[in-house]
Amino acid sequence: MSENQPVIYWLRRDFRLEDNPALSAALASGQPILCLCIREARIDALGAAPAQRYEAAVAAFAETLGKLGQRLILRSGPAREVLLELCRGTGATQVHWNRLYDGLSREIDADVKSALQAVDIRAESHGGHLLFEPWTVQTGSGGFYRVYSPFWRAVKDLPVAEAIPAPKAIPAPKAFPASEDLSDWALSAALNRGAAVLAPYMCVGEAAAGARLAQFIATQADGYKARRDYPAEPATSGLSENLAVGEIAPHKIWRAGQAAQAAGAKGAEHFLKELVWREFAYHLIYHTPHIETESWRPEWESFPWQDGSPDVLAWKQGRTGVPFVDAAMRQMYISGVMHNRARMIVASYLNKHMGVHWRVGQQWFADCLIDWDPASNAMGWQWVAGSGPDAAPYFRVFNPVTQQEKFDADGAYVRRWLAEASRDPGAQALSFFDAVPRSWGLTPDQLYPERPVVDLAEGRARALKAYEIHKQQQEENVE
Repeated sequence: MSENQPVIYWLRRDFRLEDNPALSAALASGQPILCLCIREARIDALGAAPAQRYEAAVAAFAETLGKLGQRLILRSGPAREVLLELCRGTGATQVHWNRLYDGLSREIDADVKSALQAVDIRAESHGGHLLFEPWTVQTGSGGFYRVYSPFWRAVKDLPVAEAIPAPKAIPAPKAFPASEDLSDWALSAALNRGAAVLAPYMCVGEAAAGARLAQFIATQADGYKARRDYPAEPATSGLSENLAVGEIAPHKIWRAGQAAQAAGAKGAEHFLKELVWREFAYHLIYHTPHIETESWRPEWESFPWQDGSPDVLAWKQGRTGVPFVDAAMRQMYISGVMHNRARMIVASYLNKHMGVHWRVGQQWFADCLIDWDPASNAMGWQWVAGSGPDAAPYFRVFNPVTQQEKFDADGAYVRRWLAEASRDPGAQALSFFDAVPRSWGLTPDQLYPERPVVDLAEGRARALKAYEIHKQQQEENVE
């Protein structure tokens, strides 16, 4: 290999220098490195909020590379074609990337690898997105885990990859190939006027993610288990946003959590369990990719969900008349995130009380969350709906009123995000009306709904009846 032949490091959701196996492998070649990000079908399919967050991640990493005398090359098109063209144009004989595990990504990776290898280009994928590769965690009988608790017990004591320090330098080629401009990708365009409202809530870049982790370990890890369900409190790490675009590796979080646990932080183990919940989601999406689009439990495909309830718009707008639900929906629309306890409550209200298909909620979250993750989003919605890997069946129906009484008794969370819940709403709650589509016609002076779009008692009773009928039909079919 000529010393001038570059090696391509292809970025997807790994915008970091530290704990980056693909970048480390590319550097090990001793050759100049071309850092490449491709706008392909998966990027174009991103919802409005995740697209803006992805754009911010790209911009931040490009700035990081610039400080090392490097550049981030941007190209558009199918990954296979872009990589083949760049290899031909630059003489690159190696391409390295970190794996993704959803069905579409695996298809693209396989296609890229076969195309590159067919023309004698070394193509290697690496594990950096997960702590444990999905095919390495198996039950005693050799299958994959379908329930979280035994999965946790199987992995909690397994070793994870050792830390990979951030490189102090990344050798650059004598000349960089042409690059597109990030501004021309216009990834924030879909949010329209909401982009400016959302932007201040993003915590962007590897350095910011590391600082966020350090702050959490120092101040919140000890009380995490006890306080994590109270949405008005800063009791969670917020790292799902950074994990989603790979600005921090799960390995770094795992090491920090284990160190906190060893130091006596009472909530550290529960924090580690939440990180493994993400692993479990990817374990399932790898072994059962249909979880993204179909009921994970096949018998739920025949459940009589509604797809087009006229009340869905009220749910999206945070105008169901149920304050805890509406505050959570407003939080997501304003900030791009939603507290985890609130996610379960709004999902339960849509699926159970309103009887609407979990896919409707899954797609809305995919449009509105800056921490959108294909595995966690799919599994989370199906867990609540009852069609997924939940040990408890469909009859778990969260009551938003009693949930608020328990976790937001003083109403601080509701007042923070729901303008109509306060006589003197703050700028944070009022910003919702600056972010929403003008076509919604929402203004702060509109009256809040006098009653819920679906009565809680009636909705629960209807959900349980539908479940019993479906269960009976399933039993009859078996007979």
